[in-house]
This record gives sequence, C-alpha cells and structure tokens, in this order.
Amino acid sequence: MSFTLGIDYGTNSVRALVVRCADGAELGACVVDYPSGQQGILLDPKDHHLARQHPGDYLLGLEKSVKGALAVAKKHRGFDAAKIVGLGVDTTGSSPIPVDRNNRPLALDKKWRKNPAAQCWLWKDHTGWREAGRITELAAQHRPQFIAKCGNTYSSEWWWSKIWHCLAVAPAVFDAAYSWVELADWVPAVLAGVTDPTQVKRGICAAGHKALFCDEWGGLPDKEFLALLDPKLADLRDRLFDKAYDATEPAGALCAEWAKKLGLPAGLPIAIGEFDVHYGAIGCGVTEGTLVKVIGTSTCDCGVVSADKPVPDIPGICGIVKGAILPGYYGIEAGQSAVGDIFKWWVEVVCEGDAALHARLSREAARLKPGQSGLLALDWNNGNRTILVDQTLSGLLLGQTLHSTRAEIYRALIEATAFGARAIIERIKEYGVPIDRVVCAGGIAEKNPLLMQIYADVTGCAMLVAGSSQACALGSAMSAAVLAGAHQDFATAQKAMTSIKPKQYRPDVASQKTYHQLYVLYRQLHDSFGGLNKSADLSRVMKDLLAIKERVASL
Repeated sequence: MSFTLGIDYGTNSVRALVVRCADGAELGACVVDYPSGQQGILLDPKDHHLARQHPGDYLLGLEKSVKGALAVAKKHRGFDAAKIVGLGVDTTGSSPIPVDRNNRPLALDKKWRKNPAAQCWLWKDHTGWREAGRITELAAQHRPQFIAKCGNTYSSEWWWSKIWHCLAVAPAVFDAAYSWVELADWVPAVLAGVTDPTQVKRGICAAGHKALFCDEWGGLPDKEFLALLDPKLADLRDRLFDKAYDATEPAGALCAEWAKKLGLPAGLPIAIGEFDVHYGAIGCGVTEGTLVKVIGTSTCDCGVVSADKPVPDIPGICGIVKGAILPGYYGIEAGQSAVGDIFKWWVEVVCEGDAALHARLSREAARLKPGQSGLLALDWNNGNRTILVDQTLSGLLLGQTLHSTRAEIYRALIEATAFGARAIIERIKEYGVPIDRVVCAGGIAEKNPLLMQIYADVTGCAMLVAGSSQACALGSAMSAAVLAGAHQDFATAQKAMTSIKPKQYRPDVASQKTYHQLYVLYRQLHDSFGGLNKSADLSRVMKDLLAIKERVASL
C-alpha cells in the first residue's frame, strides 16, 4: 500500500491531501487560510487591479497543511507517513515572485517586506494591462507566432506584463530581483532545497501558457524582441530559464530540511509544478473529448488533444501548449476571470450578507423561471479572460426596474457566467476541438445545483461533477503517483483514481429555448461592448468609465 501527497495553493488558502495510490481514496486533508491581507490577498483600495500575496504565507501554509493532513491520515488503519512515495504541487497562475540570488522572495527581506511590488503578483492582479496591450501590439508587428498560440492577445494576468509593470512602477524592486519564479515552480523548488533560481526546474504548463515559452522558437521570447519592450527585460532573460518540462519529469527530490519539517522521508520525488486547474483536469479524468471546468473564484476550462494531431490556433483562448496538462497531448486552456467572485461581490459586498444569505438567495432564485426577471448581465466584473482577452472591460446589469429583487439579480449574475461559459465552448468547438462531455469541479459545482442546472440549460451540455471535491490536489497527487511508479502512466492512474458523481445535470428543453433567446441578447451586448460589432461599438464605454474613475481618484 502506497500513498502520495497533493498540495493545492488556491486564491485564499492552501490545501494538503493524502491519497491512496491504488484507488484514489482520500485519507486526510487540511486547509490553511493565508493570514495576510484581506482573505489572504494584499489589496490597494486606490487600484482595483492590484492583487498580491505575501510569500511567507505559502511557507506557513505548506508546513501547517501537510502536518494537518498527515495527522488526519494517521487515523486510518494501514497508513504510515513512511509509505508516502511522492508529492505534487499545484498553484494559481500566473503568479510570479521576484527572488534574490538564493531563490528567496524579496518580500521575506525586512527591506522589502511591506513593498507591494516585492510580493507574489497573484494571478488576478491586472495592473499590467497597459503592458499587456503593448506586448500584444509589438508581437503582432514583430513576432506574430508568439501570440498565435495564446489566442492572438497577451493578457495582463500573465508573466511578462506583470514583470514589465514592476519595472515601470517599482524599478528599485525590479533591480533588486535577481530573477523571477512562477509560484507553481517556486514551491517545488523550495521543497527540493534549490537555492539558485537559474536551477529551478520550470514546468511547461506555466512557461508555455503564460511566459510565451515554446521550443519552436527556442524557448522564451528572444532578447531582440524583449529589448523592444525594455532592454532590462532582455537582460533578465539570461537569469530565467532555457528549458521547461512536462509531468514526466520530476521537479526534484524532497530535501532533508523540509522532510524533517513535514515528517516525511527525505528524497521523495516531487512532481513538476502545474497550475491548479491543469492538475485539476487530471483529477477529473480529462481525456480527448472531455472539457473540464474548475469553477471557483474564477473558472478555468481545460481540454486535451493528442499531440499526434494538428491543432489550429484558436483566437481568444489562453493557450495551446504541448504537454501542459497531460504528457503527449496539447493542453488547451480558456476561462472566465470571475465567477464565484461575482456572487461573492453581490452577496457579501453589496448585500452585506454571509453564507446564510448565499443559501437564501439561491433558494429564492431557484423559484424563478428563465427570463422571468427581465434582467441580463455581463460576467466581466474582473475583465474578460476568454474570448475577448480584455481586462479593462467591466460588469454590466441591464433591465433592472424599481421592482428588481436581490434574488433576481443573483440569478442574473449566475446566468451571465453561464452565457460566458457557452461562448467559450462554442469558440473551442468552432475550431474542431471535440467536446463530448463536460466535467465540473470545485465547491460551487458540488454545492450549487441551481448554477449547475442553469449551465446545462444555457450550454445545452450535460454537466457532470467530479467524484473528488479536491480535484486539483488529487491531480497533483496522481502526478506524483505516476512519477513514483505506483501507476505506469496517467491513463492507468486516472482509471484507478478518478470518478464521477452519480448526480448529473441535463438540459431542460423548455428552459433551453428561453435561454437561447437570452443568449442572443447576451451576444449583442458581448460583441458591442467587447468591440467585435463595429457597427454598434460600445467598447469604449466601460474603458472610459475606468479612465474617469482613475482620473478622479488621482485628484
């Protein structure tokens, strides 16, 4: 009997999960909230685009969550920490960290501890939106192949736009940083005792989807192109990395220091780091023809296509990267920048409620029929990740009257995220990627049947729910199991360790008809405010609102 450990770094907390390799049974789990900032996020009330995290929270959460999960697992007969054969790590991303020559985050230094730019630049930080636009513009002119694989638009959520923005607004921090390391690569490196950032083993998942890495053009963007952005970025390239690896390669072996801290055997293989949703897709049993939706604060959609087949470039998606999810497959990623965050904003910020109000509004909204409220919303409260790739868009609620209720608006916001999900599915299928089934994971998928039914009705797809409530951590643990030889390959591991819950959500014909009519209206708003419909181009309205907001805030 052997076990592996999956460590899942989310937006607000870190979770450790002990898994039995033979069948995926989950023996112990522990969640640790990040102590810094607001629910773990360092914010700036003057700039809604800013979202950072203190790297010290990651180390604290690592030790506490693993110890906690092991303590729970020890209550099971037959478990022994000595029987753990490997561990895997997944994180949010792109979440780059500025580090010194010893691979130590600058924020752990007293000098930089309170400097926002010295922290981890969390995935949802959009402060580099201007830089992202400039990268897109220059790449289109000089290196169109760079952005062709990521939907022809570079995002402010990604690696280069964040680092370039740091150079622009905090040059002292940029100069103090010897290198930058993606969170998904940094945690495995810490566990392996790597003290030289140039020796950190980088995963193709983060490198390919966020840092424009591709073997076809020699890895990272060339220095000539980076110099077009800023010569200092070209110089930085020499201190980054030349290779990136898929999950057939280990990130390293557990060092003696961390083995002692965690109570694990030294030398355990550490799986290559991937993003939470990518390992989550593995934990959901992703195969060709399956779209996995990990629904959380945001939503990420992942699919795979055999690397033996040609995959066309798909405008507006987050990337097509060989080996990014499963070895031997192209990983295809799309998603929405806010889903759970939108519901949280409405219930907790606007309505000043709590979990009880979430439940109450869900019950009230479930009693409404599709279209009954006369409301229609756009799901862009944190920008649009796919298919417009524009973080300077914002939310919209249309059709409210003096009789509109909180529950009606709550349902309209759920419907908006469902319409956004349909737009993504249609875009991917339009370019020949098969989608035969949709498997959903995350707390929302498990706990909100109203949302799941609306998604089925809007998309016309049956919505399945992953058997594990910890799909991301499970996927990390599965990668470790394959690496350690507990399973010969990922297909075997998925067959043994993943499952689907019996409850399925299938489209209701009558609801589908109404939702199709609403979706037509949604696309009119989407295409007009998004700038796709030039005859009715409303794309400047939201941008001008943000510009006015910024100007007034600076007065």
